[in-house]
Amino acid sequence: MATALPDLGKMTELRQRLLFLLGALVVFRIGTHIPVPGIDPHAMAQLFDQQRGTILDMFNMFSGGALRRLSVFALGVMPYISASIILQLMSMVVPSLEQLRKEGGAAGRHTLTRYTRYLTVVLAAFQAIGVSVALQSQTVGSTSVVIAPGIGFLMTAAVTLVAGTMFLVWLGEQVTERGIGNGISMLIFAGIVAGLPHAVGGTLELARTGELHVMLVLFLLALTVMVTGFVVFV
Repeated sequence: MATALPDLGKMTELRQRLLFLLGALVVFRIGTHIPVPGIDPHAMAQLFDQQRGTILDMFNMFSGGALRRLSVFALGVMPYISASIILQLMSMVVPSLEQLRKEGGAAGRHTLTRYTRYLTVVLAAFQAIGVSVALQSQTVGSTSVVIAPGIGFLMTAAVTLVAGTMFLVWLGEQVTERGIGNGISMLIFAGIVAGLPHAVGGTLELARTGELHVMLVLFLLALTVMVTGFVVFV
């Protein structure tokens, strides 16, 4: 009986962590369907369909479809990942950052995390402004993607996109502490999984119409299974 109580406590904690992770993923998926204010969702979807097959498809997959809808989570966690990589590279050449990384302990890691967040805001703001400016000139037929272009839209869209990215960073950190696994990785994984049905459906449709050979589809399927198995093994 005494040994069963610790096991029961562990199971309860595991269940709580699983529920927290699922709740965070639900919040993430809901956010990917909330468009940025001032965007015509139908025109945005048509514009994205015209860019199918480009690198935008890859970014859209990582964002779980948020980029296609230009939702509040359209930038995803990519600015944070970029900031983390930049800080890691800088810590190898900047003595003060290197000292924080190697000898700073918990306080040093906390400082580097704070620097990463600041850099994330800068990168996200740069990307958000660039996306907002570019969208103002985009039209689909006679319909403009932006309902009311101008400085008001630029400020609203930029602030919304940056806030969405920082919320995802915060959510990822909460999952790391109170859920299961690395939170940022879980959010990226959820985005990729959400985009898989659409990708599979598009591939099968191309095979049906003859644009992709059946053998190539089978090769892609086998390659996907092999890569997934290798990742799980590692």
